[in-house]
Amino acid sequence: MKYNVKIGIIGGSGLDDPDFFKDATEEKVKTPYGNPSDSLLSGKLNGINCVLLARHGRKHSISPTNINYRANIWALKHLGCTHIIASTATGSLKEEIKPGDLVILDSFIDLTKKRDLTMFDKDDKVIHLPIEPPFCSATRNIIIETAQSLGIPVHKTGTAVVIEGPRFSTKAESNVYRSWNADLVNMTLAPEVVLAKEAGLLYASVAMATDYDCWREATEKVNVANVIRVFQENVKKITTLFIEVLPKIAEKNWDVEIDELNSLIQESVQSK
Repeated sequence: MKYNVKIGIIGGSGLDDPDFFKDATEEKVKTPYGNPSDSLLSGKLNGINCVLLARHGRKHSISPTNINYRANIWALKHLGCTHIIASTATGSLKEEIKPGDLVILDSFIDLTKKRDLTMFDKDDKVIHLPIEPPFCSATRNIIIETAQSLGIPVHKTGTAVVIEGPRFSTKAESNVYRSWNADLVNMTLAPEVVLAKEAGLLYASVAMATDYDCWREATEKVNVANVIRVFQENVKKITTLFIEVLPKIAEKNWDVEIDELNSLIQESVQSK
């Protein structure tokens, strides 16, 4: 293998527990785009080299709009990551996706308004990157297979509408997203997934539905207290899934996938 697998984990609440995370070192990374959300933790999870990053900072003090997505992705790439697996909280737009359910995302609709969307704006180059498919299919399949082996139910596909936040949706907005046949609504997936692809990182995301947003008459409307409660009640599923999926990702030869992505990036870059 040409590439030594190292997996960046964004989110992954609880994975920094010393019972799981071994040989941990904390690293502050300076990037061309400013500071990442927090220091990064490098070490081993289930025997696999990993880097943990808290998307909102470890004190959850950074709003979705103000996350430095470019610095986060650059830092993970700088520390040698080949992959990113991310967890994210979402609102469900479908009756069948219940609070507490996990969804292995395969697409998104970006409605954000105030974010830096590309790494390629600080030099003499511009990139027109074909984003489809936005998520690494091989990594997604390994996550799905691992969840099935653990008996953790997952929805194998899902499209998330990414809104600017930090407010939640109006009922009118929520129903518009439902009319598009979207599955979830979220505040952080974009531009994170796009920047990861620009950086040549194989990216997959596990979304947890924490609520029914505000479209469903029979349930309480989304609020922070309930989002936190549902996430905490179900986060062990994500923790278990991530710990078990790491060696399965690491044992695969990823030369073809990484080379193909790097070639795509090179073909997509144009001089200004």
